[in-house]
Amino acid sequence: MRPADNLLLAGLPDRELDRLGPHLSRVRLRLRETLIAPDEPITAVYFPERGVLGQVVTLDDGAAVEVGMVGREGVAGLAVWLGATQSPDAVICQVPGSALRMSAPAFRDQLGACPVLRERLQRYTQAILSWRAQIVACDRLHPVQARLARWLLKTHDRVDGDAFPVTHEVLALMLGVRRPSVTPAARALREQGLVEYRRGTLRILDREGLERASCGCYWTIRREFDRLGFRPWPAAGERTERSGRNGS
Repeated sequence: MRPADNLLLAGLPDRELDRLGPHLSRVRLRLRETLIAPDEPITAVYFPERGVLGQVVTLDDGAAVEVGMVGREGVAGLAVWLGATQSPDAVICQVPGSALRMSAPAFRDQLGACPVLRERLQRYTQAILSWRAQIVACDRLHPVQARLARWLLKTHDRVDGDAFPVTHEVLALMLGVRRPSVTPAARALREQGLVEYRRGTLRILDREGLERASCGCYWTIRREFDRLGFRPWPAAGERTERSGRNGS
C-alpha cells in the first residue's frame, strides 16, 4: 500500500515506502472513536489521510482537555517512536475520515531501516512539542472566543472543504472549558458572519475574518509546522473548494 495523502509518509523515498507498504492497512476513522486509550498498551500507530484526531488528557476529577491535534501532516501514537509502550493521553477521532494503520511492533521493527522516516519523526516531534508549549500559554492567557477561533482554524487546515461535524460538547472538551463558556463564544462568531452551525455541522464562512478573531497563537503554531516541513494547509490556489482561504 502506498500512502496518498499522509504528508509524513508521502515525503519518504521509495525504498522506505517499499518497506513500510506491506505493514500499512487503511482504516476508517469514526467520530468519537478512541484509537489509543490512556495508560493502556499502544497496539498501533495511525497516519491520517482524511479526518482529524485529538490528543486528550483526562484529570482525576474527570475533566478533560485537548493537548494536541493530528491530521494528514503527522502520526498518532508518537509515544511508540519515543520508546514508550503506553501514554497518559487518549487519541480520539474528532472529524471522521481514514488513516493508514501500522501495528506498533512493525513500526518499531522498521525504524532501524528507515533513516528518512526517523529524521522526519524527529522534526515532527519538535513541532508537536512547540505546539503543546504554545497551547499551555494560550489556554492560560487568552479569552475563550479567541481560543475557539484558533481551534476552528487548526481543524479547517486539516479537513477537505469548509464544513466538518462538531458539537458544543466537543468544543468544550477541546478547549478545556465548560459548555456554558463555549456557547456565547460560538454565538459571537456566528453573529459576526464567520461561521455557520446547523445540525451538528459547522461551516467556515469567512476564513480571513476568523483569522482576525483568533489570537496570535494560531500563527505561531502554523509557522513552526511550516518551518519544520509539516504543512497540512494548501498553498495559495491549490484548493479552490475552500472559500475565504488566504494561503499564507
